[in-house]
Amino acid sequence: MTSRHGGLARLTVRSVSMVREAFVHDAVVATQPGASPEALGGAITIALCGGWNHPPPCPLAPHYVTDFPVGETVALRVLFATEPANEQRVRSLIGETLAAGQLTGPDGRVATWQLLSASPGTLRADEEDHAAHLIAH
Repeated sequence: MTSRHGGLARLTVRSVSMVREAFVHDAVVATQPGASPEALGGAITIALCGGWNHPPPCPLAPHYVTDFPVGETVALRVLFATEPANEQRVRSLIGETLAAGQLTGPDGRVATWQLLSASPGTLRADEEDHAAHLIAH
């Protein structure tokens, strides 16, 4: 179900046990030269799911991270689905892990970054299908 409130798209899927909605969290980080932007998505996955690999679905918030690297800066867009009561918890986990500025990858390499900004984002029309998929899973 898609509804519009004040120009914002809000997707909701209802089930017997929960009502999830799609949310967006935007962030910008500065990375070390040559750093892999995928480390940022990995850090977010660990924060939200407790580990790199887990059986689906994500326990707290099914999510998808898109990174847009430009030089040594990376813009992140995190699309996630959770119950509205958990929205701030998910945002806090994302913010805390990005503010920590470090992740040791499965290969033992340490990725570092500095969080420059973070804020709630607005779901775009071209993200609605992906959001519906996250809500359903």
